Amino acid sequence: MAIRYEHAKPLVGAIVDADKAQFADAQFADECRELLEERTVLIFPEANLSDEEQIVFSDLLGMRSDYGANMQEDGEDEDESSEIYQVTLDPEIKMDTQYVYATWFWHMDGVTAMQDPPAATLISARNVAGDGGQTEFASTIAAYETLPDKQKAMLGELRASHSVYAGVRPLLDYSIRPEDWDGTYSKFDHPLVWTHESGRKSLVLGVQMEQIVGMKMIEARAMIQRLMEWATQPDFKYRHNWQEGDLVMWKNLGAMHRVAPYKVDSGRMMHRTSLARMKVPA
Repeated sequence: MAIRYEHAKPLVGAIVDADKAQFADAQFADECRELLEERTVLIFPEANLSDEEQIVFSDLLGMRSDYGANMQEDGEDEDESSEIYQVTLDPEIKMDTQYVYATWFWHMDGVTAMQDPPAATLISARNVAGDGGQTEFASTIAAYETLPDKQKAMLGELRASHSVYAGVRPLLDYSIRPEDWDGTYSKFDHPLVWTHESGRKSLVLGVQMEQIVGMKMIEARAMIQRLMEWATQPDFKYRHNWQEGDLVMWKNLGAMHRVAPYKVDSGRMMHRTSLARMKVPA
């Protein structure tokens, strides 16, 4: 592998040294896919990609997903960057901000919106917050691989329900029940243990977890809490302090992520592309 990188943490993350021209190179994309399978999160400091360059790199990596389009409010004007999903609290950007606030809690993208959530996510920093706004990643691949074999076998038999309501519940008054909430309610069941194309396995966790199928609620919530605590221990986590122009990509079902709170008027702006699936090298 010709790609130049160093480990961000022993069990998760790689900081990649890349020239801008490499992001248009198919071989470099192949090497990044291979490294992503190994390290779960890739960091490209100050890559400074334009929207068009980010789209080109995304297309070299795999097939893009339109996940996130439903978060944009009706009537949003389309422009030359319509293939990019903007993550921001800027009131000038027409979108449902409750979903952005929900990213302040550990989550995985798309688990409440589709049966096959995005395989990977790429985010580039267009403007960073002066205070807060860092992104934390917790490798659920590392979390799974360090579990005892007996627990792996038990968890491998389970499925969990993930709902939009559960994902935004931390933002709501506790008196608001699912039937009283005015958002779009959707729910999907996913295996608690996800098997990736490489054969590696990960835990599928996050704030959107509503229930473990077939389990009493109190038992399910206790198990979810214990697994969340296990998966977010320091050895499995990487915290990224954004600089303008940074690009970060990660295996969506291999790592939870969350954003440190930041102010609405901070100007924080991230541009995201999602991959429905990764390309298989020729």
